[in-house]
Amino acid sequence: MRIVFFGTPAFAVPSLQALLQDRFTVAGVVTQPDKPQGRSRSDLISPPVKIAAQAAGIPVLQPVRPVGDVFTASLRRLEPDLGIVVAYGHILRPEVLSLPPRGMINVHASLLPRHRGAAPIQQAILAGDSQTGITIMQMEEGLDSGPVLHHVSTPIGADETAGSLAGRLANLGAAALVEALSLYAGGLARPQPQDHSRATYAPKLDRTVARLVWESSAATLVRQIRAFDPAPGAWTNLNAGTLKLFGGKEAPGWGEPGTVLEAAGQLVIAAGSGAVGVSEVQPAGKTRLPVEAWIRGRGITVGQRLA
Repeated sequence: MRIVFFGTPAFAVPSLQALLQDRFTVAGVVTQPDKPQGRSRSDLISPPVKIAAQAAGIPVLQPVRPVGDVFTASLRRLEPDLGIVVAYGHILRPEVLSLPPRGMINVHASLLPRHRGAAPIQQAILAGDSQTGITIMQMEEGLDSGPVLHHVSTPIGADETAGSLAGRLANLGAAALVEALSLYAGGLARPQPQDHSRATYAPKLDRTVARLVWESSAATLVRQIRAFDPAPGAWTNLNAGTLKLFGGKEAPGWGEPGTVLEAAGQLVIAAGSGAVGVSEVQPAGKTRLPVEAWIRGRGITVGQRLA
């Protein structure tokens, strides 16, 4: 069975590597274009999936968008029997979904139908879910609405960040994909339709949703800090600049929301109810650093206000 693999970030690499280790034939990889980086925007950075594919000698396609006659012709030349999508980053049109004779399947980082969409890992933490997991589903035109082939669940740790959870789910997804493919190839998979009435959605993140509103409860703010670590980073205003906060935990204390209650080994800020302690910060234009080092250099004091 010849497979064409669609994926872009580091999250997708374990799935690609698992296919290669289990000796599936990966005929080609489709990933997003290299991205310019640096002040001059002259340095091009390859997606992690491209790097892994090239290391394995697999042909790589990098369309700006996966549409049009040129792209579909390139895809058809790979003669895929099946397509696999893992965090590719583009919605695929019907003419692409129907091109492989055996269709396309997706590795999704939630227990569908919960958290359909682009940011299921962050949304699971924001929602305070106690568990999440991986769903392997058949793809159709709807948003993550296809029949489920396989799913695996895992608990979400009390202090787990989106970054650490994504790392675990990437490996869990790779193992679940190989299991599902074995069933699929042997004709043993029994796709189950989703209960669409139970669907929730996890839209693409932008900077506005990561802003901390200090009138919220400490529990809500801590979930935001965890959910947006490492990116885009939960942030607040301090004086004339912005400040990203990491390593958030609920802390004892109370006061006017946004007021600094402690500025020593940790930074403690009053919330709408309770308080939030953070262990790392990232001032605008600077690198992420421990709170203690930042306080020594910045001189933030008890009583200052974040907004």
